[in-house]
Amino acid sequence: MESELPDIYCPFPQRSNPHVEHTREHLGAWTRRTGLIHRESARGRFEQADFGAFVGMVHPTASSEHLDLVADWFVWLFLVDDQLDDGHLGRSPDRVRGVVERMRSVVGSAAPGPRPEADAPAALVALADLWERTIPRASPHWRTRFTWHLMTYLTTATSWEAGNRAEGVVPSEATYIAKRRHTGAIHVCMDLIEIVTGVEAPESVHNDARFITALEASCNVVCWANDVYSYEKEQVLGEIHNLVHLVRHHRGYGKREALEHVCAEIAGETKRFLAAEAELLDRYPELAGLLVPYLDGMRSWMRGNLDWSRQTPRYNPADVSQYMEPGAYLEESVFGAAADHAGLRAGDSG
Repeated sequence: MESELPDIYCPFPQRSNPHVEHTREHLGAWTRRTGLIHRESARGRFEQADFGAFVGMVHPTASSEHLDLVADWFVWLFLVDDQLDDGHLGRSPDRVRGVVERMRSVVGSAAPGPRPEADAPAALVALADLWERTIPRASPHWRTRFTWHLMTYLTTATSWEAGNRAEGVVPSEATYIAKRRHTGAIHVCMDLIEIVTGVEAPESVHNDARFITALEASCNVVCWANDVYSYEKEQVLGEIHNLVHLVRHHRGYGKREALEHVCAEIAGETKRFLAAEAELLDRYPELAGLLVPYLDGMRSWMRGNLDWSRQTPRYNPADVSQYMEPGAYLEESVFGAAADHAGLRAGDSG
């Protein structure tokens, strides 16, 4: 697919983490233990995507322990997202509401809560495990911010996106861009930079206009590059929540023109990040010890996401047939059969 796409400007060096192979093995064991993946058809597709390589590109300097933890978060987000994007649950807002509320009860606290019951949805079991392993490294401000970002991702994906699909609503470009940073869970991922690097950025930094600009721009670059690379797959699935699709819809552009437009916008956001980064470091030289690794984390997210997107079969248009039957790779146990059956009993025809 790479040869068919316009170039995406990215001035950051390509890197990878030396602990990737260990993380691949860890992910296989963790997804089995938590019940996130158990069928061979789903396992094959999961291994083909190579999330271990992805997290290694995004966090090239992380320790082995941190790489495993963040890889687990990535996989949890990807598998939940697949349920909401590719499956019928993503077109039925009411079906997963109960599971999302149970997730809310798992995160946010300074201490791990009670373990989910044995028959709980796998997404809930895995989330409890993730939270227990993450909070020892987290400050109260971080827990509050991360929990808000995680729940905003879940509620936006299960209400706004699902509502649009159910009602046939095509959002405006501006609305989509604002929501995309939440539906893509990229704020959740950027928050994990603090856990991986061991830095704690004070609220004064998070509230600084320069930091907000750098974070917003880097999030946009990641999300929009994902839209470019997943465009073909999402067209097959009839997915409207894609910036390339919306540019075509609202502006009347052809496919190539829309792709070039989005890639030019990505370049603009990358330059906006670089300008904000320079201003931030100039304004707070005394905070370079925490700002440099944080900003480097944003840089490696932009670069690593692009490198992985170019090589993963997940977005290969030559194999889009794999997405025509999501039931072959979506595990019912992720959200639990109860969520599905409850929605059907309620008469939801989505």
